Amino acid sequence: MSKTTLRKRIALTATTALFAGMLSVASAPVASAQSSHTNAGGTTMVATNGTTDASMMTSVVASTGTGSVIPSTTAASDATQKGLLNKDSSSGTAQTATILAGGSVAFYGMVTTAAAFTATGGSFSNAAIPVTTGETVVYNSSNTAVLITFAGAPSAATLVATNWTAPTTVGTYTVSLSTGYVTNSSGVLVQPTITTLPSTLSGNILVTVVAASAGGTWSASRTACSVQTAGGSTAYTSSLAAADTTTVFTDGDSAYIAYDLNDAYTQDLPTGNITVTATNGGLVNVASATSLVAGTSSTAILSSDGTLDNVRVSQPTAGAPLTTTVTIAYNGTTVCTKTITIRGDVAKLTIGNIGSQALSAASTANGSQWMYQKTGIYTPGQFTVVATDSAGNVVNTSTASGLGSYSAASGTGTQVPTVTVNTRSTSNDATSPLAYNFGGFGCGASAGVANISIKFTATATGKVTTSSPFAARCADTATSYSVSLDKAAYSQGEIAKATVQFLDSKGNKANNTVAIGANSWVLPYMTAVDSTITTTTGASSTSVTNEDGSVVYTFTVGTTTAAVSGTYTGVVSFTAPALGVNATPTYKLSTGGDTTTNADVLKSIVALIASINKQIQALQKLILKR
Repeated sequence: MSKTTLRKRIALTATTALFAGMLSVASAPVASAQSSHTNAGGTTMVATNGTTDASMMTSVVASTGTGSVIPSTTAASDATQKGLLNKDSSSGTAQTATILAGGSVAFYGMVTTAAAFTATGGSFSNAAIPVTTGETVVYNSSNTAVLITFAGAPSAATLVATNWTAPTTVGTYTVSLSTGYVTNSSGVLVQPTITTLPSTLSGNILVTVVAASAGGTWSASRTACSVQTAGGSTAYTSSLAAADTTTVFTDGDSAYIAYDLNDAYTQDLPTGNITVTATNGGLVNVASATSLVAGTSSTAILSSDGTLDNVRVSQPTAGAPLTTTVTIAYNGTTVCTKTITIRGDVAKLTIGNIGSQALSAASTANGSQWMYQKTGIYTPGQFTVVATDSAGNVVNTSTASGLGSYSAASGTGTQVPTVTVNTRSTSNDATSPLAYNFGGFGCGASAGVANISIKFTATATGKVTTSSPFAARCADTATSYSVSLDKAAYSQGEIAKATVQFLDSKGNKANNTVAIGANSWVLPYMTAVDSTITTTTGASSTSVTNEDGSVVYTFTVGTTTAAVSGTYTGVVSFTAPALGVNATPTYKLSTGGDTTTNADVLKSIVALIASINKQIQALQKLILKR
């Protein structure tokens, strides 16, 4: 507590004799659990639902009499209103409401000090402290302010309340609740008066007065509609939009659409005809419940006010993918449209990222680096499998709806004795590397190629899906290599490609299961672009070749130093592991200027002399004929 506050508390205590010994310092505001305020026509908010000295509640239950009624006790539910159309969910200082011209409501709250209700229009009446005696209620001359004071500060949180009649002129008006005491000219806290009201704002509401209700008609801005994985309650709120689930619906799943229809005042609509239709044969059912059986038709009808209803969407045929647009209408007006995809069972296997395997290796061995380079996932394998339904949607074969077994369909034998899928997919997202199944094949003792295919057998139905054949290549580890350039001659500024082909001991293209290893490159006037080559060893400690045992490196030609035209021979060495003699690729380089040599000039002179001699000889023959 600050010293200033402490002095004011002491001064207030010193003045208690002015109030017949009954005024005492109010205790600090007592916070209670603040509930979300109900809308007009909802359940009555009892005063203790708010926060003491920090909430102003509004009566929401419609009156059967001529006007509003204040609550009789702190826990009573007898407060009523007349003409209230809408009330937001807050009870603090940023409330909003809509009321008919001339309508009335009760405002109330719990306080521990003097309290005042003020308004920029309309009038207050029947202000009271329903369960307290000794209070004083004072109105200003226009009844736009009412002050409630106590003979002494309440010993506990106390209910204060008043009726407020809205103006007959449409517009926007403010009603406020302020609490506390005031400081006199001597700096002493004293009771407020009708001209010096408490200064602490405890509640505030912006009331829009309208001449006629716009309720009873569906409002798009006050409607919630969302796709969910199960039936549930989706209620409209102004602060949180209803969001569709991101869960992928797989074969056998049902999708649910939960909705809450309201009018412009967030009030329930009159009971009407709810019509639900689905395209592409989707089956729908609708009910005012969270548990629904699957529908049997693409149209469903329900008599409802659209409050917390649910639609269930199902496949018409098990195993067949469905993409359907579901339309929900209220009395013929479309109130919600959702497009839902339910995936089918496995209908196609696409093989990709095919590497090579070492001789005498198992199908579960090797290929981790190759798979990492191709997919970003480090796991053994020589190929990937993507399972899709008949519409091309990825099917995750690790989930219940996609479970099944992979096995060889054809092509296995001495060359490739085994084929397995070692790591299953874990995602239905086609853009994710987790949508891959990672497979491998084993090899016999000899190099060669076998065209193999694999199959997937669905657990639930026994349906078999077979892939197209793909080439499974078996080869030994590299023992030699060759280097070739993509061109025989380059101009300064061009891009050069150098292909290194690794071969096994029998001259076959090597497998790609072993890291490329340390290497060095000397190519005059060429600068490496690839990260796997540097000016020294240039080694990538783990990277492997392409599936055919080759790797391509990229260079820029003569861009960092002044190049000199001529013919050059490079030196390329792979040293760890050692792979035989160095490669010495040769190439020509031109700078783009005058590249004519003395030999070229001499050759041109000789050609010119020969041409002149031929012309002289022809002229002599012509003269002799005459």
